[in-house]
Amino acid sequence: VSIGLTATTIVSQWTWSATLLQSSTVASKYGISGPYWYAGGATIQIIIFSILSIMLKTRAPGAKTFLQVIKARFGKRTHLVFCTFAFFTNLIVMMSLTIAGTAVLNSLVSDLSPEAAAMLLAAVIGGYTLIGGLGATFYVSYFNTALIFVLILMLVVEVFYNPFENPENPFGSSEAVFDFITCWKSPEGDMGNKGGSYLTFFSPGGLVFGIVNIVGNFGTVFCDQAYWQSSVAAKPLQGVWGFISGGLTWFAIPFTLATTMGMAYLGLSSAQGAPMLSDEDVSRGLAAPLVAQKLLGNTGEYAMLFLILMAVMSTGSAEVIAVASIVIYDVYQAYLCPFRPNIQDGQCILCGKFMRGKGDSADLCECPSATHCKECKVDTEARAKCDGIVKPHYTCSVHAEFKEYQEHLLNYKNWCIVICTFLSIPLCLFCWAVNLNLAWTYYFTGILISSSVVPIALSILWARATATGVIAGVVGGCICGLSSWLYYASSFEGGLSAATFVKNTGEEMPMLVGNIVSIGGGAVFSIIVTFCTRWKMTKEDEEMEWEKTRDIDNPLSPWVQVYKGELNLEDGENFHDRPPLEIVIRKFRAAKITAYIAAVSFTLLFVCIWPGSMLSTDVLNLTQFNTWTTMSKIWAFIAAAFIIIMPFFQEVRAIMRQMVKNKEDALRSHDGSTQPLANGAVNNGFSSSTPRNKHEYIFQRIRHVIRRFLNHLRGTTQ
Repeated sequence: VSIGLTATTIVSQWTWSATLLQSSTVASKYGISGPYWYAGGATIQIIIFSILSIMLKTRAPGAKTFLQVIKARFGKRTHLVFCTFAFFTNLIVMMSLTIAGTAVLNSLVSDLSPEAAAMLLAAVIGGYTLIGGLGATFYVSYFNTALIFVLILMLVVEVFYNPFENPENPFGSSEAVFDFITCWKSPEGDMGNKGGSYLTFFSPGGLVFGIVNIVGNFGTVFCDQAYWQSSVAAKPLQGVWGFISGGLTWFAIPFTLATTMGMAYLGLSSAQGAPMLSDEDVSRGLAAPLVAQKLLGNTGEYAMLFLILMAVMSTGSAEVIAVASIVIYDVYQAYLCPFRPNIQDGQCILCGKFMRGKGDSADLCECPSATHCKECKVDTEARAKCDGIVKPHYTCSVHAEFKEYQEHLLNYKNWCIVICTFLSIPLCLFCWAVNLNLAWTYYFTGILISSSVVPIALSILWARATATGVIAGVVGGCICGLSSWLYYASSFEGGLSAATFVKNTGEEMPMLVGNIVSIGGGAVFSIIVTFCTRWKMTKEDEEMEWEKTRDIDNPLSPWVQVYKGELNLEDGENFHDRPPLEIVIRKFRAAKITAYIAAVSFTLLFVCIWPGSMLSTDVLNLTQFNTWTTMSKIWAFIAAAFIIIMPFFQEVRAIMRQMVKNKEDALRSHDGSTQPLANGAVNNGFSSSTPRNKHEYIFQRIRHVIRRFLNHLRGTTQ
């Protein structure tokens, strides 16, 4: 997968409905600091995640999920604990999506019941997933992201330029927006802005939100399988650059949209002389839809509806697929119906023999790779010639049974996706019934799942980490975070009674304390308990520890075959033949250094340097405000150009290269040499007869259709 498509998918998956609504909400509450803290506080996680991405490919190249690494290193008990937290992550993200979606639909569509809104969202998510080939493909994400940027730029142009001289729009320039905002004072209080101005970074409420935002988003990135899947689908260096460019591109969405819509909301309130929405409606995320409705009428309503539906479709589809993957591959396959129930570490899943050892070579596995298996090639040709829906059974004596098992799992996963989509309806109605708002759900995310951030990172980065240590971190941190949050909230008037529970627990300070205690407790407990349970570790022990993760592999698509181009390897006789860890580390060193430099640099920029420089000015004057808004607009236009042009250019170039290669293969076949792909060659994973995942299968189908169409056009013109 190219850098452009990886970045596109990251932007699409990270653009929640909360990205579009909650960012504008904090802008209307805290002024210019709100959009920055939302964007900057949720960008660094994506860039830091590139470190885990490259380390996963170095130490567990065959892993498709982080839960596989947990199971290989720490066993079943730890695996089930992290499966639970992964499920909580997908659940809380789906809650945010459905709350925001139903709130906007009910505000913009008159007489729409919550039940109808929930069914509409489920239909949108289900339809998007099915169109994406039950994999929400990178190509669908590309069009989704491109449309989001086009709609955002349309709103930006309307607010700051008013090109059609809309009489309902009182702005039309940064100067007009500035004049209205300077006449509107922020609420007084402990969390109020300095001088009652919305044009300052001296905002205690904005800072509290920034901290909570950073903590919570670490949990949603590190513990969400959707991001790990994007990492797995890309090559090492391309994956690192994809996460970096994706994070910087995504920054433009909340930063520019919230600066535009949030400032416009404050300006409209100033023009009216009173807030246009109640505090409750603002917490529900309705500031941006109201501005679009007031300035653009029906066009604005449709624009916001499309924006929200796009966000719900892309992220909702990724979450549904992630839940289905956990249920099928980490529960059903691992515990309920394993292919080989009594298999031990180091044994081949196909034949049950040990893959490597010091004993008699006759007792070791000799299973060939499916890529070079002659019987598998016969099966592939027979199934390719079959035009019916039902394909012939596999006949390979080595791989047939496992291939049938994989298809069995895929069918179950498809049904699980459908069931999870329907279950989103009662989840949506539950959130509506208990009156949860978007702000409460967004703040609560970190308290529930951020305790898993450090344990997950340690499982990939630290050989000394133990099962007891990571369980103590994830469970202990979560319990401490929840306890401190509820204790602080109980001190407010009304305590934790049913009437005041949502209000008191949703206050800034209880949420701040809960988030910090959760992620801090997870880090402290996991490190201390690890040292208590494993004080010393030799170099040989470390190598043995990482051999457990390197044993994670798919015999139908071994990781050595996938990365043999990057590792400069010759084809091995058996699928489990692999290079030493030192060679992999050396080959991926450039990607690793790039990830570390980018993570440190952009974390310092977004957390320290940029906000620190803004503190040099108490309140922005007109010139400084013009600079601020101009920077947000330029960032948005550059990001839109990159995300629209780069993936298209890279994919067209890849297709043209593949067409040239196919033409060369055809010429060689006419000369009496081997047939195309007869030698098992794989071209960047595009032409493999056994795709590594659903995304790759869709890539193959789409590229085959495009090549067939281009060849047909070429044939008709000759």
